[in-house]
Amino acid sequence: MEDLINPDEYFMEKAIKLAEEAFSENEIPIGAIIVFENKIIGKGFNQTEKLTDVTAHAEILAITSASQFLGSKFLNDCTIYITVEPCLMCMGAIKWSRLKRVVIGAKEPKSGFSSFLDKPVSKNLDISFGLFEDRCSDLMKEFFRNRRS
Repeated sequence: MEDLINPDEYFMEKAIKLAEEAFSENEIPIGAIIVFENKIIGKGFNQTEKLTDVTAHAEILAITSASQFLGSKFLNDCTIYITVEPCLMCMGAIKWSRLKRVVIGAKEPKSGFSSFLDKPVSKNLDISFGLFEDRCSDLMKEFFRNRRS
């Protein structure tokens, strides 16, 4: 990988590409990338329709992939980049896999984890919101607008 001016932007771009792939497969357009030492070790996009599995969220698939890559259920020194705020199930998986950082594009006010919690997920988890927020949000809006028409 070439020298990165802003690694967060670089990796979120990769997550957005995965969300666009989900969109093209008529899946809710959410993408997730897991990074360890500036290398992508796990990735996923929503595949609940394709796999007929309500747990086949981008984050879960990325965590599974990264865990297999490292040979460990714990992802202590890893960062996950997610285009849209995770649901409670996915945030639980993020917490239990011990990811170090979570970088989120757009908030999800209806089903995002932060709408349901009144205390922090974990004192050891660094969570940030808003990276390429408009792009991530616009992709979701377009997807649902197309489904309604």
